Amino acid sequence: MSGFLSSLFARREPVVVPEVPPRPRLKMEDTFSAIYAVGDVHGCEEELERMEDVILADGSDLAGDKLVIFLGDYIDRGPASAGVIDRLLTPLPAGFRRLCLTGNHDQMFLDFLAAPSKDAAWLQLGGWETLASYGIYPDTAARGLATKLQAYIPDEHIDFLRRLPVMATVGTFCFAHAGIDPRLPLEEQDDMVLMTSRPHIFDWSLYKGTHTIVHGHTPVERIDLSGKRINVDLCAYQTGRLAGVRIKDGAPSVILSR
Repeated sequence: MSGFLSSLFARREPVVVPEVPPRPRLKMEDTFSAIYAVGDVHGCEEELERMEDVILADGSDLAGDKLVIFLGDYIDRGPASAGVIDRLLTPLPAGFRRLCLTGNHDQMFLDFLAAPSKDAAWLQLGGWETLASYGIYPDTAARGLATKLQAYIPDEHIDFLRRLPVMATVGTFCFAHAGIDPRLPLEEQDDMVLMTSRPHIFDWSLYKGTHTIVHGHTPVERIDLSGKRINVDLCAYQTGRLAGVRIKDGAPSVILSR
């Protein structure tokens, strides 16, 4: 580690980030005329704006309330993490409700703020891009990083990330950032599995649940709607395509930001 980066974190004091309580798990009746679930945004504010425009146009002719679920990982990798959170904090128009779940990158950001470290893996996983979106750059933060974190990152953003639920079930669909352990019932899922697991480590033939699982986290080239697990992460920060599904009358269909 260079002397410069060492000085960046020297004599640091952590940003005051209250301990994250156990993440909420929501169970909702499906009273919505449509549900939209959107994959990993990863700092891509323009793609997020386009996706919300697609959703608002699609749902404008549908009576009743529409639920828009974001599946976590709002920050890192892309250029505009701060702008993404600002947008997610802005209410949608009447008739649309937004629900944001947590992802592993969102949790890593909180962990870093609580204990900044030059060795934090998060910095190499898109963390520098997130800090840059708040105006914190390595070449200007050689000293006083803790002060800059406190001054530049709004408390509202930290509170938003702390309060995110880790899972939501709506009718016969279950939404979580990374998916679930198919061997266990939903009420026994571990938070870390819901945020960090990969589908290939499990034998999905063992899944006997009645819910269709909708998740992101693991990039895929196309969205497969044929089974009981739907992955909607098309790696927006690399492809420019933010993806999701629309669920209407129990039937999912693919939606894309472009």
